[in-house]
Amino acid sequence: MNRILFIRHGATAGNLQKRYIGRTDEPLCEAGILQVQALRRHGLGADHLFISPMLRTRQTARLLFPNRQPVIIEKLTETDFGIFEGKNAEELCSNPAYRAWVDSGCRAAIPGGESVCGFKTRCCEAFTDAVAQLPERESAAFVIHGGGIMAILEAFACPHRDFYDTHIANGDYIECVYQERVIEIG
Repeated sequence: MNRILFIRHGATAGNLQKRYIGRTDEPLCEAGILQVQALRRHGLGADHLFISPMLRTRQTARLLFPNRQPVIIEKLTETDFGIFEGKNAEELCSNPAYRAWVDSGCRAAIPGGESVCGFKTRCCEAFTDAVAQLPERESAAFVIHGGGIMAILEAFACPHRDFYDTHIANGDYIECVYQERVIEIG
């Protein structure tokens, strides 16, 4: 059994503008830094630290765990939003490809981007590879993206949760217990 913290990075300017920010390597904005500083007051700790390679997760991890060396996992990068990257729903509302994607429940492949199934599989494989390295009873923090957290919890949470049922705000966290390929949210 392992204690797991899923921590979503602090906000970026694009997050505040409700833009699709997947592969854009934005830094935390002032509000995001304040979110992470507030989160630090919770005294979160972990034996191991896994992060996405993106700047916003590296900055969040550095603020929360200044003395811990993170393990960067490429497969934990946020989804590739393709032609939607950097835009918000208002800017995309007249785009037929965007409308078709939204009408699919955001489950169809993103034009010029990544398939939802491929994204979820990538994140879940990265997670299971990381936790397989953990000694029994040691804890881990994953400082990653909202989509990755949602994908992992959809696959492993008991009771089952759908992808959109576990949205997590920027600069927030979920504490869980992981045992035998099952996550129990505490």
